[in-house]
Amino acid sequence: MAWYALYTKSRVEKKVALRLKEQGITCYCPVSKKRKQWSDRKKWVEEPLFKSYVFVDIDLASQSSQVRQVNGVVNFVYWLHKPAVVQDSEITAIQNFLSEHSDVEAIDNVIKIGDFVTLDTGALAGQKAEVLGFKNKHEVRLRIDSLGFELVAYINQS
Repeated sequence: MAWYALYTKSRVEKKVALRLKEQGITCYCPVSKKRKQWSDRKKWVEEPLFKSYVFVDIDLASQSSQVRQVNGVVNFVYWLHKPAVVQDSEITAIQNFLSEHSDVEAIDNVIKIGDFVTLDTGALAGQKAEVLGFKNKHEVRLRIDSLGFELVAYINQS
């Protein structure tokens, strides 16, 4: 059993995750809450953190064809001609990041763009991340190497 990244059709990530769960497949579709405004109201909605991606924890040899047949799944994400394996620690880090926003700390600008750092506190403690840049002192941008995605955390320093 290992975690793999699935590429899905656009805007069906949560539906794909629901269909996978209905078939008894362990999956994870990380979502973040965002406030949306329409002309008549404002509402909090959950949007997938990674557009067109869902993660599955499967035995590739026995369950890959079952996963590919789920409506909305395009294919596995491949790396070096093999389905990309996502480390358990990275899935856990994403889950912790989304559940513990208050534990994120700002990093001083003595670190340069392109540096690799190991975080020692907060929900992402122990994770290696690449510094992608600083927009301001309230924004931390981290990249998870095996996925090539960046996570952006906005920090409230009150």
